[in-house]
Amino acid sequence: MNAPARALHDTPRSDWTREEIAALFALPFPELVFRAASAHRAHFDPAQVQISQLLSIKTGGCPEDCGYCSQSVHNKTGLKASKLMEVEAVLADARAAKASGVSRFCMGAAWRNPKDKDLDTVCAMVEGVKALGMETCVTLGMLTGDQATRLKQAGLDYYNHNLDTSPEYYRHIISTRSYEDRLDTLANVRGAGIAVCCGGIVGMGESAEDRVGLIHALATLPVHPQSVPINALVQIEGTPASLAQPLDPITFVRMIAVARITMPKSVVRLTAGREEMSDETQALCFLAGANSIFTGAKLLTTPNPEASTDQALFARLGLTAMPPEIQDGHG
Repeated sequence: MNAPARALHDTPRSDWTREEIAALFALPFPELVFRAASAHRAHFDPAQVQISQLLSIKTGGCPEDCGYCSQSVHNKTGLKASKLMEVEAVLADARAAKASGVSRFCMGAAWRNPKDKDLDTVCAMVEGVKALGMETCVTLGMLTGDQATRLKQAGLDYYNHNLDTSPEYYRHIISTRSYEDRLDTLANVRGAGIAVCCGGIVGMGESAEDRVGLIHALATLPVHPQSVPINALVQIEGTPASLAQPLDPITFVRMIAVARITMPKSVVRLTAGREEMSDETQALCFLAGANSIFTGAKLLTTPNPEASTDQALFARLGLTAMPPEIQDGHG
């Protein structure tokens, strides 16, 4: 089955149909990766990967019931809730990250939505990280329009708020927040002029049609997310075991490739699950258009390859860190 090849190198489309996306997933693997690599080269240097670091600035105690999350109070993971970090402690971590070659510093808080007094502290963190010359990203849960504007005024570059899965499968993962709630927050972020970081998770028992549905939901947003994290579920003890399904590495690479083709100017981030991926799987992901990773020992609460491990892999593959000024795909 052939998928339409139009617009691989043209202005990104927001009119993808599910049938077109399903046809991309169904392509022979060599053809799919070739198309994805071609789309990647049209907008990025394929030998450059953007390096981010993620810090949990407020861990645990989240009232949401996201089935995959160690920080939900509904999941019995033994994780104790912590208070919001002090600004200077966050900036100390940011300085260390910059010294190790990180260009984007991301901060995550386990909230349903931030309180205004806490948002003031987060804004101070954003201002401090920006002053170090780094790109900034936060993920704080749902945002109002006024809160998004406040973050923009502080200098925030990116806001992360994932769709997680397809609209149809979403109810099997989360009941305390609707899909529309997530879309509303994305609209508030876009309205404030902040770049959107939005992707999802695979390996939660979803069907092939659900993976099509997630890509369709992302690729038909009014503006493509400037950053698209694709996560492989990391099963955490105490979260619903029914969500964890073995994920074929080739299926995961196909997810990266279709994200790249449908959202050619977006930074596609190879995110959670890398600790359990072989070097060969990660290399295929980079070949298929992934051009961003998180470095450091943890992604909020789950393991992540150490920076030295990533440096060794990059050396083997001939990859280098992407300069900040071209991370929006327009360099």
